Amino acid sequence: MRFIAIFLVLTANIVLAQDDDSANPPKYNHEMSVALFNQKDFTGWTFCMKDNADPLKTWSVTNGIIHCTGTPTGYLRTTGVYSNYFLTVVWRFVKITPQADNTGILVHIQPGDKVWPQCVQVQGKHGRQGDLFLMEGAEAKEHKGKDKNTPVPLQGDPVEVRVGEWNKAETICVNGKVESFINSKFVNEITECTINSGYIGIQSEGGEIEIRSIDYCPLKY
Repeated sequence: MRFIAIFLVLTANIVLAQDDDSANPPKYNHEMSVALFNQKDFTGWTFCMKDNADPLKTWSVTNGIIHCTGTPTGYLRTTGVYSNYFLTVVWRFVKITPQADNTGILVHIQPGDKVWPQCVQVQGKHGRQGDLFLMEGAEAKEHKGKDKNTPVPLQGDPVEVRVGEWNKAETICVNGKVESFINSKFVNEITECTINSGYIGIQSEGGEIEIRSIDYCPLKY
């Protein structure tokens, strides 16, 4: 009887540990991370801004941090194309006001820059970080039947920090799946995505933001 009791306790502890781990980003057998932002300038990046506005009036680098005023709308994107990766963006809102509280991380951006491109957006809007938008014709199993302005909503309550504090947005893109983790907590996923590679970008969409780091890690899948 004593042996059975010990076995049951150990089994319960293993199950609880597995449940706890399910809320955290999984540990992949991946290669060393690569910093996509060199903390000096926009080497390796390009811009697409509404009405061909001057991007350097919106985006700047000071003291190793990217600053985005949020206006006009547009995006900063990589010049390289990526697939099957773990992306980590550390960023924060400098301030928010009504109708000026939005941004987003764009993955699988397709060629033909425009505002907005075909891609998957990990919503960065204050209070909705982790919603997943399928933009301009991109599609996924969980989004079928919805229009492009309707996201796959985050699962559970928001887990973002207060305005002015740093958020860590982790996005895993692998074999047709996009998973979103905000501050190390799972918040959303889509599967059977119709686009599986492309540029990586950050939106200028009203919110004044700062970005401390953007790290890419290729996955061996």
